[in-house]
Amino acid sequence: MPSSRTPTLDDLRRHAVARSLFRPTTLPQAVRRLGFVQADPIRAPARAQDLILRHRVADYQAGELERRYPRLDVEEDFFINYGFLPRRIVDLMHPRTPPQPWSTQRSAQAAAVLEFVRERGVVHPREVDQHFAHGKTRNWFGGTSNASTELLDAMHYLGLLRVARRDGGTRVFAVRAIDDAAEPVDAATSLDALVDVIVDLYAPLPARSLSEVVSRLRAGTPQWAGEVRPALQRALQRLPSARVNGIDWFWPAGEDPASRRHQADDAVRLLAPFDPIVWDRRRFELLWGWAYRFEAYTPPARRQRGYYALPMLWGEQVIGWTNLAARGTTLDVASGFVAGSAPPSREFATAFDEEIERLRQFLMLQATIG
Repeated sequence: MPSSRTPTLDDLRRHAVARSLFRPTTLPQAVRRLGFVQADPIRAPARAQDLILRHRVADYQAGELERRYPRLDVEEDFFINYGFLPRRIVDLMHPRTPPQPWSTQRSAQAAAVLEFVRERGVVHPREVDQHFAHGKTRNWFGGTSNASTELLDAMHYLGLLRVARRDGGTRVFAVRAIDDAAEPVDAATSLDALVDVIVDLYAPLPARSLSEVVSRLRAGTPQWAGEVRPALQRALQRLPSARVNGIDWFWPAGEDPASRRHQADDAVRLLAPFDPIVWDRRRFELLWGWAYRFEAYTPPARRQRGYYALPMLWGEQVIGWTNLAARGTTLDVASGFVAGSAPPSREFATAFDEEIERLRQFLMLQATIG
């Protein structure tokens, strides 16, 4: 039965942790339940998608998603960021239209590449570049890239191509199958479903965060950019909410943040910077009272917590951060704490050691804890 009382900030914090850290399951089930797993190429000590999944997939090991990807009902695509999604969710966002109309020359290049990929089955970007010699183009950060690679990226974004697998981290493409018999995609229905994916992943969400993250759907569904705000307004009307400490919070229908069933365990978990629990920095500060920032692209002299600091969750509290580096079979560990030092308890020390051991197994390093 739903609770009759308004949730407190403590309730919202417990709800945020408990609903995201569901009992570890299989990899396909975890991706379906999350709805979206954000990807990032930095490996410190593993990629973000692996660091996210290891808490939610039983006996997960680094790189498992990439190794098993060709056999999963999962696609690499852009949602509110780039990452991995169940195919049914990707289908809600396509077909996309280019943000800017293509020139006649670019359309002709894309048609030729599409036929080339269809004939080959799967292609590495190097094959396309060698066959077509598209030359170089200026990329978004001022350098140069292969024009063929940029064209493949654009074709993937529009849904003409899909990622079939990765070879050494490089995406290998195939033609995306299109079901001609499928019903036309309805903008309002699809956007409402995509908003639900966002809320299911990041709830409970303060109103401003909900508005900002839903607005990111304009990049995932450029063909419906003008329909995103109405979708947000529908969500604000249909989602359960409560005003807590002067801020409106929203969560999925059927959930009760004030339920006493939301209880965190006493484990320590080192979270990826893009883990759903800590992804929204505004919510992070509201729930835990300090500012966490991702500093990989911050000049070293200005970093406060490290290149790839992993937020440290102990029970329901994020009490600090840890930087990790795998060097051969050695895992270097450097932690910092909001309070200035580690909690002076044997329970924390034991839980932290257990988390480091889980990381060693996840990274397939030789165990050292007896």
